[in-house]
This record gives sequence, C-alpha cells and structure tokens, in this order.
Amino acid sequence: MTSCTQQSKLPTFKNTGNPLIKDKFTADPAPLVHNGTLYLYVGHDEYYEGQDSASGGKEFNITEWLCYSTQDMQTWTDHGTVLKPTDFSWGIGEAWAAQVVEKDGKFYYYVTAMANEPYNSRVVGVAVGDNPTGPFTDPIGKPLVTDDMTDNGARGWWNDIDPTALIDDNGQAWLCWGNGTCFLAKLKPNMVELDGEIQVVDIPNFVEGPWLSKRDGIYYLTYASFGEGRETISYATASSVGGPWTPHGELTGMAENSFTIHPGVIEFKDKWYLFYHNATLTLDGHKGAIGRRSVCVDELHYNPDGTMQYVEQTKQGVSASR
Repeated sequence: MTSCTQQSKLPTFKNTGNPLIKDKFTADPAPLVHNGTLYLYVGHDEYYEGQDSASGGKEFNITEWLCYSTQDMQTWTDHGTVLKPTDFSWGIGEAWAAQVVEKDGKFYYYVTAMANEPYNSRVVGVAVGDNPTGPFTDPIGKPLVTDDMTDNGARGWWNDIDPTALIDDNGQAWLCWGNGTCFLAKLKPNMVELDGEIQVVDIPNFVEGPWLSKRDGIYYLTYASFGEGRETISYATASSVGGPWTPHGELTGMAENSFTIHPGVIEFKDKWYLFYHNATLTLDGHKGAIGRRSVCVDELHYNPDGTMQYVEQTKQGVSASR
C-alpha cells in the first residue's frame, strides 16, 4: 500500500508533442519496456553560469540520470533522479549516456561517468537494482570498462562512453560502446563482467551513441554518425550480434539546433519508436544549446525486408492528435 501511495504522489504530465519533456533539459534517451510499462532513462542537461562561453566538452553539465514512465505514450510519470555518478565510489561526475536492461528480475544500469584515481578518464560502469526505478547500487566497486582496456585511437580518453546492452536469442548478453571507435564485447551471465576479448565493429561514419535492438531475427546497431557538420543517425543490420554488420545508411537526419543526436529504439504495444534528442526547448529564458538538449520521440516503421524506413523528425511526435 505504501508503494501505491508513493506512486500516486509522483508528478505526471501529458504528451503534447516534441520535445517530450518540457520542464527540464534532457538528453541521451534510453527506453526499456517491462510489464506493460515503458521506462525512459535520460541524462539531465543542467544550465550553469558561464555555460554558453564554455568549450571543449565543458558545455555539458550532467550530474544525474532521470527516469520517466508511461503505459500509453501519452500520460507520463516523473520518477525523478534514479542514479548519479557519485553513487559509484569511483565516480566524480559527468553523467553521460546510459541504458538499463533487465535479466532474471534484476535491472542493470550501464552508464558513462568520469572516474577518479587511478582511472582519471571516462569509463563505463554498471549498477543493479530490483526495480526499474531503483534503488541502484554498484555490484563490483569499480568500472566495468576502463581506458586501459581499449585502443585510444584518435579520440583518446573520450572513447569509452555511451554503453548499450542486449541479450540475444541465444541468451548471450552483449555490451557495445564507443566514441570514434565502436567497441563490442560479450558479458558473462552475471552481467557485470566482460567475457572474452573486446572487438571493434567497423561501420561507416560511426561517431558515438550505439544502440542494439532486435526484431524478427534481425539485429540492429543504430548509432550517431557523421552528417554535414553535425551528427545524424545511421544503422546497420546483422544475423547475429557478433556480426558481420551490413550498413544501411541514415535512419534520420541532423537534430534541430543540436550538434549531437542519440538513438533509443524500442517496441511498445505493437508499435516501434525512435527516441532521440534535439535542442529546441527554451527553459527559464535559456535557449537550447549543445549542452541543453531535449528528448523527442517519433514512430519507427520497417520495410518487408526488415530495413528501417527513414524517420522524419516531427513536432507532433506521437501525440494523440496524430
């Protein structure tokens, strides 16, 4: 009874089109469907004095991950903050892209954060909870992926970001991540350790933000790609997560007013959706910017051969009037 009472006190809002969330700047959407409810995990882009003159990645100020949920894509419940980088003993801030997946009644939250000594770089961490909204705790007391485990390449310490996870039809769990280089590795059955070597996935124009999904026996790797000066979203398909991956070009174009874009692909109640972000929201007099983004959602459709149809980014989104 207590949990029901607490649930009823959580704030709700109606979907009025894109951007979906209008009372906060949000980014890097990661949907999860569990027991007839869609949960949406996002990073909270937060304004600070001096943000508009910052550069070199310092435009971003994300210190927490938020969660929202819906049963119909129209009425959304705001669950507030569900995890922070500082909830990890090694975390010192910078809550970048993350994703939650479920296995055997446990919810695994794969995150990007900045790590303290001895790592001193962005890393991939994992937290686990018994419910989609937490509480989440660190089961291993250290990052899952650290800078010394991957080839730095051209992007140096930025490469271990944006984790996505998927359990394939054989029950094998996979973790994919990267900036500049797309990394892929198997996870052990415990979901908190890598199993074997880290592979590099060679897909064209890869920047960051990979997202693994599956539909009708086809696996999809959707990702932020190089466009004309800003990021777009492209995708590739494979018959197994281990590849080989066949590229299919762009799924959608550049996000309005935003250098970055980040895909989240999910099926919910017999419809498919593409979550992403742009930077069109003005909040408290602050316009959207590279570090003040806004999560959006549009329907995603597939061709008979399993390829994805190009997604036009709309202001209507998936509102009831559509």
